[in-house]
Amino acid sequence: MTDATVGAAAEVTSLAVPSESGPGATARRSGSPRWRYTLTVLVITLVLLIPVFVTVMLAFRPQLQSTSHSFLTLENFSYVFSQTQVLTWLRNSLIVTLATVVVAVIISAPAGYVLSRSRSKAVSGYALLLFAAQAFPQIVSIVPLFVLFASFGLDDNLLGLAILYVSMTISVATWMMAAYFDTIPVALEEAAWIDGCSLFGGFLRIVLRNSLPGVLSTAIFAFLLAWSDFLIAVVFLRSDSNFTLPIGLQTFFSTNNTEWGYVMAVSVIVLVPPVLVFSFLHRHFSIGGIGGSLAGR
Repeated sequence: MTDATVGAAAEVTSLAVPSESGPGATARRSGSPRWRYTLTVLVITLVLLIPVFVTVMLAFRPQLQSTSHSFLTLENFSYVFSQTQVLTWLRNSLIVTLATVVVAVIISAPAGYVLSRSRSKAVSGYALLLFAAQAFPQIVSIVPLFVLFASFGLDDNLLGLAILYVSMTISVATWMMAAYFDTIPVALEEAAWIDGCSLFGGFLRIVLRNSLPGVLSTAIFAFLLAWSDFLIAVVFLRSDSNFTLPIGLQTFFSTNNTEWGYVMAVSVIVLVPPVLVFSFLHRHFSIGGIGGSLAGR
């Protein structure tokens, strides 16, 4: 066999057998870790959702003394809506939560704008004060706040509870708004100022109009804090007619701790509003703001 024949055979073999150093090999090598990562996240998510699945199943399962022979039933929800004050608790939670969200967003938006655009010593001190307020433990201030609010007749009152939630939310909400305002180029506002827009007009028409994801993130944070709070509500509220859903659920559980179907039905009612909020608003979120709206920036 000549050297030319050997060389031709080697070339044919190299063409027939794919190389392991090309892009395909890189994709195969990276594909396996990616699938392992996805599978791990999926397993962790399913494990974390097991309590939710159990809660929903028990809420729709008939009681042992029930005459219903179906696997799923609405008897538990019918009972809690007709025989308990769950509708009153739901109304109170919605009132306090919506008031907290609206007031927190209205206050934190201009405050976050000042924090984002100004660099004076006063603003730096204001930012430091917000950071200290954010790090301050809530449990330390509950008793002094209760004494203060009781002197004004705001204990056992939904208005007083909403004021407390706004004060708890405002520091973090301001930081969240300022962080998103930082992603919006100042040059956009300067262009609006040149066209005759005022400072406040530039904030409304340029900054706030392009900050929907930041506003929604802040609103959801305030919503979850007010909706799921138990510690402050249990200290400040004493009347059944003023209970929010977390307090009502705890009270209902203490008197019906053997009726798991009824308790889980109230738990599902507590779960539904946050799920609906995330379901309707998640599509409006984005990452990075509008920093690429200016060419060459």
